[in-house]
Order: sequence, then C-alpha cells, then structure tokens
Amino acid sequence: MAEPAFKTTGSKWLLPVSELLGFPLDQVNFLACQLFALGAAFWFRLYLSPRHTNPLVRHAVATLLGIAFLIFCFGWYSAHILTVVFANYLIIINADINNVHKYSMLTAMGYLTVCQVSRVFIFNYGILSTDFSGPLMIVTQKITTLAFQLHDGMCKKPEQLTSEQKLMAINVRPSLIEYLSYNLNFLSILVGPCSNYKDYTDFIEGRHISRRLRLHSGTCNGQNGYDKTPEPSPTDSVCRKLLVCSGCMLFFLTVTRALPIKYNVDTDFVSRASFLTRLTYAFFSIQAARPKFYFAWTLADAVNNAAGYGFLGMDENGKPSWDLICNLNIIGIETATSFKTFIDNWNIRTGIWLKTVCYDRAPKHRLALTFILSALWHGVYPGYYFTFLTAIPITVAARAVRKSVRHLFLGSRVLKLGYDILTWAATQFAICYTVMPFLLLAVDQTLVYYRSMYFHVHIISILAAVALHRRRKPREPSASSTPCSEQCQPVHSNNNDKVD
Repeated sequence: MAEPAFKTTGSKWLLPVSELLGFPLDQVNFLACQLFALGAAFWFRLYLSPRHTNPLVRHAVATLLGIAFLIFCFGWYSAHILTVVFANYLIIINADINNVHKYSMLTAMGYLTVCQVSRVFIFNYGILSTDFSGPLMIVTQKITTLAFQLHDGMCKKPEQLTSEQKLMAINVRPSLIEYLSYNLNFLSILVGPCSNYKDYTDFIEGRHISRRLRLHSGTCNGQNGYDKTPEPSPTDSVCRKLLVCSGCMLFFLTVTRALPIKYNVDTDFVSRASFLTRLTYAFFSIQAARPKFYFAWTLADAVNNAAGYGFLGMDENGKPSWDLICNLNIIGIETATSFKTFIDNWNIRTGIWLKTVCYDRAPKHRLALTFILSALWHGVYPGYYFTFLTAIPITVAARAVRKSVRHLFLGSRVLKLGYDILTWAATQFAICYTVMPFLLLAVDQTLVYYRSMYFHVHIISILAAVALHRRRKPREPSASSTPCSEQCQPVHSNNNDKVD
C-alpha cells in the first residue's frame, strides 16, 4: 500500500480532502479545527452563557475542546504541550511564591527550547507533523504571564507595581480547572493570542464586557451609567474579520502560491536574473507571504470574538470595539513608514508579553535581555538570528536618519508627503531584506540570498548609522500629555506598549 501523500501524527480523517485540494494534511486539520472552533464559539456564547451556566462548566468545556483540538492536529505530540502545562501548575501550587515566576519562566522556556533544538538539529529542520512548537510557544507566553502576575499580586506591595500591573495582578492561586482552561482553551490553543488571566476569567465568569465598559468610561471619560447598557454583540466584528480572512485566503490561493519564497535562492534565478529583477521578486514574494499570517491571526481573533471575548470598549463614535486581543493591524503594517511602526503593528500580543515579563521588570540591560528572550522564544533556526541581528543596524540607522533629516521635510505638506512616500518604500524594502532569512531558515540559503543582494542594506545602514552618529539631534516639539493605561487608550490604536 502506498504511503499517504502527507504524513502527520495527527488525525487522518481529512486525508481525502487534503489530496483533493492539494494542501498538506496538517494545514487542512488546522483549518478544520479553527472553523469548528468558530461555530463552537457562537454556541459557547449563546448556549453556555455565564448568565445561566456555572463557570466550572464553561471552564471544563473550553478545556476539553482545546485538548481535543490538540490531539486531532498533533496526535501524540500534544503530550509535549500537556506536559509543560501540568508541570507548571505543580510549580504554581507548590513553589515558594517569591520565586514562582522564576521557576515558571525557566521551566516553560527551557522545555520550549529543548523542543526547538530537537526539531532543528535532531529532526533536521522538520518533523512528520504539524509544527507543534506554535501552540507550545503560545502556552509558554500564558504560563509565564500568569506566573509573573501571580507574583505581583501575592508578593509585591501596590506601590511597587505600575498601574497596568496593579490591574492584572492575581491575588489567589488558580484552581486546576482554571489553570487548564486559561492555557488550553479551544479559543486560543492553536494560534493564540496570549491574553491576561484576569481578562480570561472575567470572560468565563461573565464580567468581561461590564468590567471593560466601567474601566473605559470611568478612567477615560469620568462618566458612569454603563451598568444599564445592554451587552454589545460581536457579530458585526466577527463578520468583518471573516471578510478579511476570505480576502487573505483568496490572495494566498491566487498570488502567494505563485511567488514562492524559495525561488529567491534558486540557483538558476540567482545566476541569470539581474539585481533589479531579484530585488523586485524578493519584494513581492515577501509582500505575498504576509496574508497567510493575516489569515491565521484574524481568524483566531474572530473565534475569540464569536465567543464574546476580546471586547475593548466603546470607540469615539460610541460603537463597540472588539480589538482587545487583536494580534495585528493590517493597515498599520502595510502603510508603515518606519521599522518600529511595522513591528508595533505585527504580532502585537507577543510584543506586549515581552514587555510584561521582561522589559518592565529587568533592573538593567532591558533591551538586551528582551532581545535575548524574544530570540529564544522564536526558536533556534539560524535564519531567525540573521533576522534579529540584521534588524539592529537597520533600526539604529533609521533612528539616526529620522532625527537628522525629518525636520527638514515638515515645512510643507508636499515635502512631508514626499518624505512619507520615501520612508514607506525604504521601510518595506528593509523589512523584505530583514525577514527573508526568517522564512528561509537555513544558513546556506540565507547567505545565498544576502550575496545575491550584495549585502547592500547591511552596508547602507551601517554607513548611515556611523555617519549620522555624531551629528547634533534637532529638537522636535513633543506632546506634554501623559499616556494613560491600556484601558484608557483610544480603541482604534493597537493597544501596544511594545518595546522600542
């Protein structure tokens, strides 16, 4: 009997669909689970409403569905995720509360790193399964977020905490079912995003929307009276996000598959095509690679919203915003005119996690430690580290250029528009150059690509940073207002106090 075209340790029930569509079985299983999760989320909100369902039942159903998704997609590899969750619950319950955050971080990050190393160096850049490291990375964020917030609530005095830390501090150790539900619930087990434990338990127990309305109205507007406001429906938000998903899927099927990333390092293409042709193909192939991330993250956001989770508050027009745990801002990404703006709108919840568990807490060398944690969390593929290291001189150069020349273009709208167009193009090409190794993964392919590009972005950014380093920085007018907390930010912002 011939072996199936697509091997997986997960379920093979959908193998006929996989062969019919020509997609790997692991991707078909993933999509099937997310679509099932979308329907289950509506059912969860409408028929297991906290108004007439015990929170214990909601926790149990969310957990069992999440575990079922893990087994369906990953088979026995799901044991890795369950192992690290149960191990860290034992730490939460038994460890000294003064060190619980340290033990949880070491255990979760250590287990994740071992799995990442084994995948790269033992299984030679892959395994015969869906990449289970994705859910493991999300679980690692949740485990460490909860541990730090528990340490905040049980060990620190209020004056030692920031306003955001006070809001999210946990004062009581979670029960087993609460811990499992937070980490393994079906809404976020496959793609995430990571959210705060208090927000999640408020959602399960029916306080999520009313609490966000009170926080938003009381903190930002100084008004009351939301208690009698009927809970807003997420249906419009879900439909809008599903429409975005449909567009991304259509783009993927028609454009992305026609512009494979690997073609950038194809021997014939590199040897025969001109530099301008190679640069153009690299630019469009990277642009075309984004919609698959847009699709996955937006669908995950829609699943959470369908269950009634993710409410942020009322916007300036009095309409509900469901972007509390949104993981990206597509318009912000595609129109970014700086490296930082792009990063601030991409994988938002991971940036907030890095800030929550590292940047805000490190006594010194905050940027370096945050960079190291981010690199370890992403994995051990060499391409990831090429991307991170390449981003350093580009970021330094971009800051130097901005501080040295931007003020020269603020005199007129035409000059400002021209500056924005130039910085947009520079940012998009720099992003293309920087993230290519992240997708190529291997050292040899990365070096082939950079040689074909003559290392031009490395050279230009280093020269610009050195040349502008000693120039006096012009003073720019700055706002005197103090930023408010996460709950008080405009609901159309990405809610992202990410690391600069």
